[in-house]
Amino acid sequence: MRRTRRLEQWRRAGSWRPTARLEPGFWRDTAFWRPGGRRRVLAAALAAAELGWPVVPGARPVRGAAGPCACGDVCCPVPGAHPHEPALLAATTDPRMVRWWWERRAPGAPVLVATGRTVCAVSVPASAGPRLLAWFDRIGVPLGPVLATPSRYLLLVAPYTLDELGGLLAERAWVPGSLRYHGPGGYLLLPPSRTGAGPVHWVRPPRAGATRLPQVAAMLGGLIAVATTAPDGSRLPF
Repeated sequence: MRRTRRLEQWRRAGSWRPTARLEPGFWRDTAFWRPGGRRRVLAAALAAAELGWPVVPGARPVRGAAGPCACGDVCCPVPGAHPHEPALLAATTDPRMVRWWWERRAPGAPVLVATGRTVCAVSVPASAGPRLLAWFDRIGVPLGPVLATPSRYLLLVAPYTLDELGGLLAERAWVPGSLRYHGPGGYLLLPPSRTGAGPVHWVRPPRAGATRLPQVAAMLGGLIAVATTAPDGSRLPF
């Protein structure tokens, strides 16, 4: 019951979308500076940990002269969208550690999930995301949770190794560069995190009781077909 309630809270917290186009680095209802927002971020971190996804706080975007990112790099290319302190290797599913991080050490910090152990992802440019989901629905390919960042749609899939992924890609005559892989050693931002580029939200949030993630092999053909026709002007992961 508690797990179902927390997932529902996460679904609501991650469904926020801006009501108007904002300049980069400025948001409405931003979690980092509001106590209520901090509670939603903590709930999201705990919900992810309950799903078995190891989480760690990320660097925060910083407004003003101290910005743009808490990492201290004035030229940070992805403010609020990367690990900092603690390092990604510290990611855990221990609820006691999760609470300590988000209640004491880094309240309101972005929620990062380390990929490779229990969850991975593949992503396409945001412009191709809705078309990709519609195509999968039309042919009956079951999907897991789907995230959207300002520039990418990320489809969460079962863990894969780099060797497994390499073997799948080697069978294809061509793979577009706009298709990206978030596997071992990588990470994802989870809602309701905010980055210097904007918010992260669920397009299709995790469903209560649905713990199995789809295999990337079943989705690769559709991903390649859609990503081939999608422009991609950014080389950043988010």
